Amino acid sequence: MSRRPAPASPAPSTPAVREPEPHAPPRYRARVGALAAGAVPALAFPAPGQAWLAWVALVPGLLLMRRAPSGREAAVRGWWFGAGFILTAMSWLVPSVGPGLPVLAVLFGALQSAVGYTVHRLLHPEPTVRRALLALLLVPAVWVTTEFARSWPALGGPWALLGATQWQHPAVLGLASAGGIWLVSAAVAAVNTGVLIALTSARRRPRAVAAGATVLVLASGPLLFALRAAPAGDGTVTVALVQPGIVEDPQARFEASARITTGLAGRPVDLVVWGESSTTADLDRDPAALDALRRLAATTGAELVAGEDARKADGRISKDAVLLSPAGVVDRYRKIRLVPFGEYIPLRPVLGWIAGVSRAAGENRAPGTSFHVLPATDRTGSPLPVGALICFESAFPDMARTAAADGARVLVYQSSTSTFQHTWAPEQHVSLAAIRAAETGRPAVQASLTGVSAAFDAEGRELARLGTGATGALTVRLPLTAPGALTWYDRVGDVVPLGALVVSAGAAAGAAVAGWRRSRGVRGAGQPSVPAV
Repeated sequence: MSRRPAPASPAPSTPAVREPEPHAPPRYRARVGALAAGAVPALAFPAPGQAWLAWVALVPGLLLMRRAPSGREAAVRGWWFGAGFILTAMSWLVPSVGPGLPVLAVLFGALQSAVGYTVHRLLHPEPTVRRALLALLLVPAVWVTTEFARSWPALGGPWALLGATQWQHPAVLGLASAGGIWLVSAAVAAVNTGVLIALTSARRRPRAVAAGATVLVLASGPLLFALRAAPAGDGTVTVALVQPGIVEDPQARFEASARITTGLAGRPVDLVVWGESSTTADLDRDPAALDALRRLAATTGAELVAGEDARKADGRISKDAVLLSPAGVVDRYRKIRLVPFGEYIPLRPVLGWIAGVSRAAGENRAPGTSFHVLPATDRTGSPLPVGALICFESAFPDMARTAAADGARVLVYQSSTSTFQHTWAPEQHVSLAAIRAAETGRPAVQASLTGVSAAFDAEGRELARLGTGATGALTVRLPLTAPGALTWYDRVGDVVPLGALVVSAGAAAGAAVAGWRRSRGVRGAGQPSVPAV
């Protein structure tokens, strides 16, 4: 009788090894890659000035977010990407912020985690036509929402917004006249999203949709620029921008500005503009400084806008734009949006130590309470209301729009970037005046102590400039826009970022509800069925 062979004992079980996702780089390498990819868009800003790069600069970072093994990892890569962007685009802040810059990069970079999650959810691993269309809408909306969030004055303000890369392209800035810089940022983000889909999708229809949308968005700015009527002209005005150069001693700086202004005598100048902090005298309490400025206004036959950076009678330091005539002070505007760390330290009891390791503000300056237009007149005595804003305030679209709505014929920016003289800051700063001009349909000028001083027409085209290596007076004849003329952006305001915020919030709520329903379905599947009664 044959014996049955004993059954073979089962082989010991071994834990399953999860294969890594094909072509997915190790986690740490991908995050470092995202950090490096964040530096690429910074090259599209001044002073590198590779504006064309902005239309594809996000693609390397978006690709790493799309290839992440999970939505959570995509969000982390988006965070690293945002940190890399802030570190590079704002590296010129090191003298003012010092070791605080990495902290700012980490904090603001966190906003871009929403971009990473959105890209992964819609485009991983392979988008359908519907999800490609959603990505072309949602990724730009989330991007603009993150820019709008970090533009809140309490968080610092709007610097290095993606749309600012196009400041030298009036045709693209046609979008700014309709929706502000936010619409330009949305267009650039949409093109980057379209390029990503076109490069990575294996299906023909999503690629075709992305390519068509990309071409349409690229054409939208020039098309709007060509179809809309140019701002209605109404005369001209001659403005002289005084740039004394790098002068550390306040008295020497004042005297250099006075000498340059005296040289304007006999020229048909309607308004003279000095830079920010061009005098450290309180003109309400220093009769000698006031008399000197009155004499200059009389000599040139033009009113003068000086930059006053002085300790006032209440013991606090403030920065004012002061309008002067031969009769004395006509009016003044006190700066309301101060530079974080440069003019005040947020949460000084906690962060005040930064002043000891950098050039951050030793004491907080006093902000003004409200903006108002200065009631200047030209050399014939005709009204020439100007929106005089000080330095960092050129970064805020709402302030220029308020000036336009209040009747300003010219936007005047006073600047001092001598602390950052050999960095990207002077070029980044002057570019903002071009964007504000295009947004509001008003000519804009910037007078800087050390450059760049420049003038732009009502569509953002540069008319003249004095670089950081020059001194003297830049005299330019500005075509004026008709009083009361307003762009679409002047009229509708921040509809684009608010709309982006609504779209982003709606998408987030929809995703949360869908996730809740899925989790309920999974839990329900594991419960014993209950017979119907």
